[in-house]
Amino acid sequence: MKRTHLPLNALRVFDAAARHLSFTRAADELAVTPAAVGQQIRALEDLLGVVLFRRTSKGLELTDEAGAGLEALRSGFLHFEDAVQAMQAGQSSHVYTIAAPREFFAAWLAPRLAAFRRANPQVRYVLVDGEMTDFTEANLDLAVRWTEGPGDLEGVPLGTAERVVIGEGDWIGWPGDPTPGSDGESAGEEAKPPVMVSDAGQALSAALSGLGRARIPALLTWALAASGGMPDAGVPEPCRRGYWLVAPLPQWRQKKVRELVAALTAGA
Repeated sequence: MKRTHLPLNALRVFDAAARHLSFTRAADELAVTPAAVGQQIRALEDLLGVVLFRRTSKGLELTDEAGAGLEALRSGFLHFEDAVQAMQAGQSSHVYTIAAPREFFAAWLAPRLAAFRRANPQVRYVLVDGEMTDFTEANLDLAVRWTEGPGDLEGVPLGTAERVVIGEGDWIGWPGDPTPGSDGESAGEEAKPPVMVSDAGQALSAALSGLGRARIPALLTWALAASGGMPDAGVPEPCRRGYWLVAPLPQWRQKKVRELVAALTAGA
């Protein structure tokens, strides 16, 4: 018999009836009617081609065929319970694996994770550097990405989608803003800036060092300014991209993830 065709509900009813040797008490345990228990038992007997119970003057008794499979069946149900508990343990766990851009983690995310852990000292973090880290390969719970939206994932924006210009001189480009001197991100070779760096953090450092000017996520610069890590930034301008907290739907539904998302987005 294929696993997909196993009559699991009928087997659960059989186990209850076998423990109580009574359809009525089995029905009470399962919150169904005695007639429903009888129907499940008859359907299981038809499927297996054996008689499972006999009625005697003393009540129900198991047949030899029923007794032969009962121990293995109960062992199987115990394994099912272990499997369910193991799957639930991942959701009830207090370990969070999070990927975020390094500069954003240092300026904005780390202080908020620290505050969440102070309120929940049992929490542990595994932090991954990398904006586009694969959720499955890294076993992530959450990721922060500089993007136009969550795409195929579930997500919430962190702050508003704005950027500010830092520094003076030639433009400094980075993957989140590869052609800062143009309106689009698909401009030709002539629109590429003379300086290209790998992320917003390097772009900010380059601009502050006098290497040129860069368009930086406003949320990042505000976080650094609040901590005294940089001078006040310029006037913010709207942009398509922003920082998003994202996860696949199964992770997003987990209780532990919902709690952390709520904490991180409170007043974000």
